[in-house]
Amino acid sequence: MRDVTYPPIIVTAKTLFKVLGMRFQTSGTEHVPREGGAILAANHIGYVDFVFDGLAAHPSKRLVRFMAKKEAFDHKVSGPIMRSLHHVSVDRENGEASYREAVELARSGEIVGIFPEATISRSFEIKELKTGAVRMAAEAGVPLIPMVTWGTQLLKTKGHPSDIWGRGKTIALHVGAPLDVTGEDPVADTQRLREAMSALLDKAITEYPVAPEGQWWAPARYGGLAPTPEEAARLDEEERAARAARKSAS
Repeated sequence: MRDVTYPPIIVTAKTLFKVLGMRFQTSGTEHVPREGGAILAANHIGYVDFVFDGLAAHPSKRLVRFMAKKEAFDHKVSGPIMRSLHHVSVDRENGEASYREAVELARSGEIVGIFPEATISRSFEIKELKTGAVRMAAEAGVPLIPMVTWGTQLLKTKGHPSDIWGRGKTIALHVGAPLDVTGEDPVADTQRLREAMSALLDKAITEYPVAPEGQWWAPARYGGLAPTPEEAARLDEEERAARAARKSAS
């Protein structure tokens, strides 16, 4: 697959990160294969997660094709960029086509990035996962790699002011050992994936340079001020209901 825009965008992004004084904590990047396909399953805590998640594959000299919502591809500015990077458009009304595209990309040797939580976690915990990541990896015959990003919620996330250009932020990228999945029990394999991601999240929080106690961006079980998973689920349901009401009224 030919990439014309991806390399210069990476160089530009890294330069910007340096100018903004960003620091990075990484571990486990050796788990990203240097060749062959894989499904990279990451947590979802902010709107710019995918911008940073791909950095975890750079030590292996790989590019990641992310699955992203269709709206990003429909936008007049971001759309051409997303297509040039060979990311995968996800139409929530018809997800089969994007699923098939992701499987074929992984089968052909590409690394496909997916957010199995489907939506941003307001609690900053690992939400219940969809089984799609497991099923994709099993069908494509490629490893499933868990990963966690931490710190991106400080830049732009749900319910909080954006601070995209804030200086001195630390972004953590932690990658776990690949999981072999067969597709025989997607629910059980998805639970294994969730446990692996939860362990990586604990590592990210405990090793982060800022203590979580009293911070809006940290989970309640760590003494943070974020909603509990139960409270977050209620807020998500209210958001879905409001979105459905607007759609029916239009």
